[in-house]
Amino acid sequence: MTPAVGVVGHVEHVEFCVVERLPGAGEVTHAREWFSEAGGGGAVAAVQLRKLAGAAAFLTALGDDEIATALADDLEGRGVTVRAARRNGPHRRGFTHLDAATGERTITIMGERISPRGDDPLPWDDLAQNDAVYFTAGDAHAARHARRAKVLVATVRAFDALVESGVELDALVASALDPSEQYDLTKLRTPSRTVVLTESERGGRYTTADGATGRWEATPPPGPTIDAYGCGDSFAAGLAFGLARGLSLDDALHLAARCGAHCLAGRGPYATQLELETAQPPSARRSAS
Repeated sequence: MTPAVGVVGHVEHVEFCVVERLPGAGEVTHAREWFSEAGGGGAVAAVQLRKLAGAAAFLTALGDDEIATALADDLEGRGVTVRAARRNGPHRRGFTHLDAATGERTITIMGERISPRGDDPLPWDDLAQNDAVYFTAGDAHAARHARRAKVLVATVRAFDALVESGVELDALVASALDPSEQYDLTKLRTPSRTVVLTESERGGRYTTADGATGRWEATPPPGPTIDAYGCGDSFAAGLAFGLARGLSLDDALHLAARCGAHCLAGRGPYATQLELETAQPPSARRSAS
């Protein structure tokens, strides 16, 4: 049976601009391609989970402007069930330079993050029926709601809410290479069952609460590296889905690595995300045909 999955977190309106190289100080550069999409870790993960599970709920918050409405429409059009509280004021935006040569992204954010709160009139009770939830943003009360799911995976970027909530995570995901994702994990009142540290093309490593350690190898993308935006949250969504399916930690991390690698091969976060059919082992695909 396909697991029921969802995301509690944030979405942003992101404009993407593909350039030959990042401009230097005072330099004018010309984009060779540009587009805009729903972005942010919550949105990326929700779409990835929908592609893996066939359906995914996204509990979030939105501003009250046209951009916020367009974001909800974008995600609904990608098959995500959006449940959003509303905030007065414009929704948060971002601008991303994409290096055409390396696929690396450089992000500028405009405005404060708009996140769900535990006292928002959202269907929090439904989370108890979820096999997995990925938490990217929200207050401590929202994190406690998310803990109702059988499996709870979170990004370290939600660290303050996680500390205050005191919830036990099944997995906490962070980049070992990004200085903005380095936190003192001893501040967590309840240690995560597993801490997962990604290392880009070197794969990554993990440590469990009982002291076990391990590594996984990176998975080659299914084509040339095009765009790194969204790879980390696609990885985390794949991990949550794998754990919800009852996979071992090593197998769930292998699936997560495939999700991250697939995201690399397309322009924007959604073009080449791993789909349900290709996420299944070969034996399962044969039996379904």
